[in-house]
Amino acid sequence: MITKMFCFAICGYIASCFGHVAVAQEEILPKIQHGFSVRIKDITSVDGMSPTTISGFGLVSGLSNTGAKNPTTRQAGLNVLEKYGLRADPKLRESIRNDAQEKTNSLSLVRVVAEIQPFTGEGSKVDVTVSVWDDASSLQGGVLSETALIGIDGEVIAMAQGSLTIGGFSASGQAATVTKNHQTVGRIPNGATVKKEICAPDIGFDGTVKLMLRQPDFENARRITAAISQKLPGTAYTPNPGTVLLRVPRNYRNNVIEFVSQVQALRVVPDMQAKVVINERTGTVIIGDNVRLSRVGITHAGLSVITGESPQVVQPAPFSQGKTAIVPRTDLDVLEGQDFVRVIDESATVGELARALNALGATPRDLSAIFQALKSNGALHAELEFN
Repeated sequence: MITKMFCFAICGYIASCFGHVAVAQEEILPKIQHGFSVRIKDITSVDGMSPTTISGFGLVSGLSNTGAKNPTTRQAGLNVLEKYGLRADPKLRESIRNDAQEKTNSLSLVRVVAEIQPFTGEGSKVDVTVSVWDDASSLQGGVLSETALIGIDGEVIAMAQGSLTIGGFSASGQAATVTKNHQTVGRIPNGATVKKEICAPDIGFDGTVKLMLRQPDFENARRITAAISQKLPGTAYTPNPGTVLLRVPRNYRNNVIEFVSQVQALRVVPDMQAKVVINERTGTVIIGDNVRLSRVGITHAGLSVITGESPQVVQPAPFSQGKTAIVPRTDLDVLEGQDFVRVIDESATVGELARALNALGATPRDLSAIFQALKSNGALHAELEFN
């Protein structure tokens, strides 16, 4: 009797262990199959919540001999003086308008741009971007004078001013110059003060809220609709691949913000388009997760042309009428790399594709030619995009 009870206990313990294992597998398996999820708010935006761009023209002062020669810049400087009651002599004003050689040295006419989100209240601070509009060579050390930023309706939305930061520097001597980063574009963190709130339509005032996909896609729109419908049945449908329309439930009519917040917090696994993006200027190559190759053989050997100049001075014979001359001498050498044909099997993952391409010893710039050839051959099953 004791032996039977012991056996039953052992069997029950083993069954419970297998039960735990099964539960653990069920918990892990969906993660493996479905991949990593993201919030709906990270791949969509609410219609009517787009930022508004405001801009204006201002004057940057305090530049160290990097100002502009443009007469428009000097005219802008005179206009600032007039604003404070300092009117210049008419002859000086005429000279400033016509003389293109006189340099202001410390001034630059700039374009000032900022983005304001809807419902940004009066008195809020926003960042501004400042870019050279004239022929100034650097904004290093400059200070933006008070500049009005206007909206599309021509009304003043914010006022910008402050010291610029360009994230670099420029130093020069008589025979050399050292420059880091772009010197003619700068930023002023919290450089603009909002004077007028930008009106935006009330979210859900008509009982609906529209979610706009940042990258329209049929499958992603379907997945977002399914995730919302599972949590809040009967509230979401998809009229097109770039839009998910939400019906605000009755119990949320007076609290649309909470409804939208709950929807945006839901998570989905976005579907990624098979695409290879190549930037030949920087040598950057981005390969999407769904990129696949058919079985193909590839060989890639680089061709290098090396040139060198060693000019020689030729002297004329004594007592001749000839002249001393420099005769060019060019050394030219062509090196062609050697490589064997390598067979790349159909890739299952981006990692396998990367390892196969690395085995060829291809540099990022070589990949541009390789992917173009694969696309022409029909072996690349993805969109090829060049920037």
